[in-house]
Amino acid sequence: MRALVLVDGEHYPPVTRWAIDVARGRGLEVVAAVLVGGGEKLDAGGALDLGLPVRGGAERGAAVAAAIDELHPDLVLDLSDEPVLGYRERMEVAAVVLGRGLVYEGADFRFEPPPAAPSPAGVPTLAVIGTGKRTGKTAIAGEVARRASHRGLAPIVVAMGRGGPAEPQVAEAGTVGLDTLLQLVRAGQHAASDYLEDALTTGVTTIGARRAGGGLAGAPYASNVEAALAIAATRRPGLAILEGSGASIPPIAWDAGVLVVPADCPLEYLRGYFGPYRLLRADLALVTMARSPVLGPEALSQLTAHLRGALGDARVVPTELRPVPLADVRGRNVFFATTASRIAAAGQVRHLEETSGVRVTGWSARLADRAGLAEDLDAAGDYDVLLTELKAAAVDVACEHAVARGAEVAFVDNRPEALGDGADLDAALAELLDLAVARGIDRGAATEEHR
Repeated sequence: MRALVLVDGEHYPPVTRWAIDVARGRGLEVVAAVLVGGGEKLDAGGALDLGLPVRGGAERGAAVAAAIDELHPDLVLDLSDEPVLGYRERMEVAAVVLGRGLVYEGADFRFEPPPAAPSPAGVPTLAVIGTGKRTGKTAIAGEVARRASHRGLAPIVVAMGRGGPAEPQVAEAGTVGLDTLLQLVRAGQHAASDYLEDALTTGVTTIGARRAGGGLAGAPYASNVEAALAIAATRRPGLAILEGSGASIPPIAWDAGVLVVPADCPLEYLRGYFGPYRLLRADLALVTMARSPVLGPEALSQLTAHLRGALGDARVVPTELRPVPLADVRGRNVFFATTASRIAAAGQVRHLEETSGVRVTGWSARLADRAGLAEDLDAAGDYDVLLTELKAAAVDVACEHAVARGAEVAFVDNRPEALGDGADLDAALAELLDLAVARGIDRGAATEEHR
């Protein structure tokens, strides 16, 4: 097995040469080394003689990436140590290595790239992934689906979730409504799975899948996403949209990707851990909830600066998610239910009253807390319409409660709106769609040529 080794100048060169010999004795063919930093034990000229090619550079991630691209090793073996590569620095290197599909191994660790099944030939794929739960992935996936549909791409959304179905389930375009959802609940099924929300809010066909567990780099422990995508491929869509779940990413090799980052995401989640890996898998980053009242401008500035440094200015767009009723509720008294925080929910209430012409007589930010939501609904005053996101306990608690008291139900979609001077969401998403389609076509052509 061909190995690229990472070394530092804090070891005496003879000791590093000895470690390389040990690696060879364990069956590795060491093809080159990358000096990742440190110089205490090097000679005055900084030279390092290891009896094999030594690469290096001012930016260690770029040096490791260049060596991988040039030499095509099977794994990267880290023979360096703290303080040259500390905890965060090792995660940055791991992101580069895993992003190129290689194993990253050291004295007492081994990281393998998340498995990625090939996308079906002839079907461009676009992934929507996030840094965690409640980031707005479903809202962004819905926006991408609507735009793809308007372009005549006949998209299909494949959404995996922790509450997804045991076997992939197809929700045909236009078939998801209140009656359907209530039937699912009364049959003991989860009626607020992301694929149902996608179908309800976008009007395109969606396929639900499930996953369990999530690794540091985003791999689910088990999923049936590949089977769901195979079903989508039989329908020959112009675009398959792969929606991640929490911090887990679809186990598919996609053509283009968007990373959804909430404005309150700790910067360390992007700089350290395996955050850089997700950035390497993305062509666009959308910052959601960028007007969070609990977030200071300095924190948002640091977050967007880091993203722009990784992806480029045009590929980072701050956004706010705006609630949009999917029915005409103007002039009605409504009770509003959301998974947003109480502070954010108060802003959503104001937005609904200003733009939708409703009178919000009560609201709850406890849509993900069944007992708390039931308390809020029991304490609610008069309302004609329940306005609710299709999440968490929306159907089994909120909708059932509204129907029992004779109120109507209207669902709410959260749609992104670009914020800030120069922020162009239309252009960013158009470029992303073009990229996914072009890469998908090129991939299909390459597959045919190989055959």
